[in-house]
Amino acid sequence: MLKDFFIGLSQNQLLNSAAKKYGLKLGAQNVVAGTNVEETIQSIKELNAHGISCTVDNLGEFVFKEEEATEAKGQILSVIEAIHTHGVDAHISLKPSQLGLDIDYQFCLENLREIVSKASGYGIFVNFDMEDHARLQLSFDLLDELSKDYDNIGTVIQAYFFRAEEDLEQYKNFRLRIVKGAYKETAEVAYQDKQEIDENYIKLIEWHLLNGKFTSIATHDHNVINHVKQFVKEHNISNDKFEFQMLYGFRKDMQLQLAKEGYNFCTYVPFGQDWYGYFMRRLAERPQNLNLVVKQVFNKKTNTMIGLAAGAFVLGRVSKKK
Repeated sequence: MLKDFFIGLSQNQLLNSAAKKYGLKLGAQNVVAGTNVEETIQSIKELNAHGISCTVDNLGEFVFKEEEATEAKGQILSVIEAIHTHGVDAHISLKPSQLGLDIDYQFCLENLREIVSKASGYGIFVNFDMEDHARLQLSFDLLDELSKDYDNIGTVIQAYFFRAEEDLEQYKNFRLRIVKGAYKETAEVAYQDKQEIDENYIKLIEWHLLNGKFTSIATHDHNVINHVKQFVKEHNISNDKFEFQMLYGFRKDMQLQLAKEGYNFCTYVPFGQDWYGYFMRRLAERPQNLNLVVKQVFNKKTNTMIGLAAGAFVLGRVSKKK
């Protein structure tokens, strides 16, 4: 029920618009790296100093106009240029919908081609983040098309989909990030039971570690992390075949510890003013994340935690009035 609640909030365009007016407040400043490229590069440098690489996401939701998609493309191109100029250890994560997938497939493809081409010239990897089921096959189609000309691209496999194992096998020669999934999907296409999702998640991770090119294991769950540690040890899997990934601002101590232990570690670094949908899906994906955010906000500044609760109330009131 809590997951459905946050998913519903993430899809509310009215609340998304209202949240932008607050800037990085209401707790989002703890989980979003900055509002512009300069702030984000500084955050990346700080993580790199601890041996942590980064994947950068230019946040954006509800893109239904070509000019909005073109603007997003320009921002991502600026990030690629900044990564190259500053020589930081980072790559790109992007959502096809932000680049026009909901407008026109060919338009989106050309936007992606421009981004992937520029990144390829600098030796920068580009990850296609997966979205909901309605966009799933189209996103794979885009990957298929661009992989004919470029080898610096990969994508995400979401464990709650019934088709996940088949997709994993088909794209085993790509660099893949494996996640549980953060959207609300129907029983026709996805597992609904948490235990079934968790079991499939572990199954996919193990298979790709044994058979895939490179595995990004995206989780905050220490039980999963400990399981992977034991699994790679038992199967003599080199550390250079995988990495752990977590979100910026979550479980910071564990991120630092894993990097210190010698594991490849990558932090997912989102930036921009359009933080609301991202923030709500992170809370939906794993409700424990709410506890982590509140704890970190509280540890930083008590009145910020109060602002989080007050801000959520205000946004709810705005929605009701509308």
